[in-house]
Amino acid sequence: MAKIFKAYDIRGITPDDLDAEAAYRIGRAAARFIGAAMLAVGRDARRSSPELFEALVRGINDEGVDVVDLGLVSTPMVYYAVETLAAGGGIMVTASHNPAQYNGFKICREHAIPIGEASGLLEIEKISAGIASDAPRSTRGTIRSVDVSEGYVDHVLSVGRERKRLKVAIDCGNGMAAVGLEPLLERLELEVERLYFEPDGTFPNHEADPLKLENLRDLVTAVHRIGADFGVAFDGDADRAVIVDDAGVPIPSDLMTGLLARRQLERSPGGRVLYDLRSSRATAEEIEAAGGVAEMSRVGHSFVKAQMREVGAIFAGELSGHFYFRFSPTLVADDGVAAFVVVLDLLASEDRPLSEIVAPLRRYAASGEINRRVSDVGTILETIRSEYADAPVVSQLDGLLIRYPNWWFNLRPSNTEPVLRLNLEADSEPLMIEKRDALLARIGGS
Repeated sequence: MAKIFKAYDIRGITPDDLDAEAAYRIGRAAARFIGAAMLAVGRDARRSSPELFEALVRGINDEGVDVVDLGLVSTPMVYYAVETLAAGGGIMVTASHNPAQYNGFKICREHAIPIGEASGLLEIEKISAGIASDAPRSTRGTIRSVDVSEGYVDHVLSVGRERKRLKVAIDCGNGMAAVGLEPLLERLELEVERLYFEPDGTFPNHEADPLKLENLRDLVTAVHRIGADFGVAFDGDADRAVIVDDAGVPIPSDLMTGLLARRQLERSPGGRVLYDLRSSRATAEEIEAAGGVAEMSRVGHSFVKAQMREVGAIFAGELSGHFYFRFSPTLVADDGVAAFVVVLDLLASEDRPLSEIVAPLRRYAASGEINRRVSDVGTILETIRSEYADAPVVSQLDGLLIRYPNWWFNLRPSNTEPVLRLNLEADSEPLMIEKRDALLARIGGS
């Protein structure tokens, strides 16, 4: 079962990698590791989710732990439920943006604190390996159903105050975003073009991965067709969102971090905002121009949330489309629908087109993330590090970050395969191309 335990969650192809038996063991192991009296559990609409959910819950109950069944929900709704129901933790049955044949589990502790590889997932893996032979507890846990959708709407509306009547295109990708969005939209005066709102775990229209440009084509077409003020696409479990401006141009999520931080800083002047180390220099510059303290973070939701809690950050964003909010003193969570609410807030306060608002942030030339499969990740990273040892900034916070006054790059290894991921940015397009091509030649691979 080791191959399904990833850095931040559990994920694999069903039933080959992940079946009901594995789900049962994981349910028991997670309940035992967390040690709480009650867990909140939700699921997405994949065809394998009901069976995995039933086995997972049976395992939790066999450990004497009660379950609150949240039904079909998004991952952020599980986080909300864990906090508001005072659950000792939560589990979402989902494979996020992965294709239909995948499924998995996202696990958190109290206050929706994530359990990842460095914070307990390896322990859950060890416990699950031998737990099937253990007899169930003499007193089994109970299960009851709770609908958190209405409270969740108030929860996400709390991150943005100003709204006006706008025209928006929304692509849910047949994922779980619509569960929380529909009751939200009833509370807003918006003209909405709905795309693929029906949860369907076969993803009949396109993959629920908004980072792939081909999955944004229908949204871009809809923005042009109705003359929308902006468009938004969600991933499969709605903890990520990608924004398209009124001209139908996708906005990189690092630039959106800067824009959304502007609104959060108006509510919390001088606050600390985190941005992942792959982000454009424009992101930190925008945060600081808005009076905030910009601080770099590692990539990955468990690292970002831990750092937010440690330093008291009010907001954070990643290049992957995760946007993190401090909903309360104890709840820090990523939420794509909340990001949508802040975009509404931004457009109401600025009263000008989104394309015009973001234009000044598009001042640098970026390579985008480039993946190269290589034979020896460690050797290549060390070689590149030694060749750039005289750079003004050399950081190994997450992979290798090299910064010069007019260009920078980050080279990170994948958590799951022999792949290096390159992000590079420069003051001009010709300089970006020159430095990008030189580095790719040194990295090699395919």
